[in-house]
Amino acid sequence: MARNPKEEKTFVMIKPDGVKKGLVGEIIKRLEQRDMKIVALDMFMPTVEQIDNHYPKDPAWITRLGHKTLQTYEKYGYDPMEDFGTKDAEKIGPHVRQWVLDFMTSAPLVKMVVQGIHAVDMVRKICGPTMPYQADMGTIRGDFSNDSPALANAEKRAIANLVHASETPEEAEHEIEYWFKGVAMHDYKRHGE
Repeated sequence: MARNPKEEKTFVMIKPDGVKKGLVGEIIKRLEQRDMKIVALDMFMPTVEQIDNHYPKDPAWITRLGHKTLQTYEKYGYDPMEDFGTKDAEKIGPHVRQWVLDFMTSAPLVKMVVQGIHAVDMVRKICGPTMPYQADMGTIRGDFSNDSPALANAEKRAIANLVHASETPEEAEHEIEYWFKGVAMHDYKRHGE
């Protein structure tokens, strides 16, 4: 963990829909406008193995995906039996995780390390909630995405929400190590620093 709040780093990945919509520059611009500093950046085509190792394989995490799906179905009055043939979160979770893997390997991604004051929290605030239909206007997801888990599940695909941002400093440290191992972070002063 950074000793100085200005040195906190987080991991950000622009997902296939963000790349395909031509939003790479806009997303970086939004981060930089809030005094976040890009200290590492790369566009790449991920392998299934890379993405599979990025997302947790823990059965509890995968089951949580199933529970989230069931909550959405209940909220909007959909029947999970129609789309999954089951109401068991443990059986639904692996389907959702596979859709995420398929989505994340469907186009190039942009990965970056972002540094700044409380970078983890600030970047997540700039991005908005992970469910685009819940994101406020003025956030990246609120301005450029309109998707919901109900629609995604019905279409048997992942939610298109433009960007991934680490949830905690610990997750950021893990993801930076995973995606940028051995890559030097750039140390520079922004204008006005």
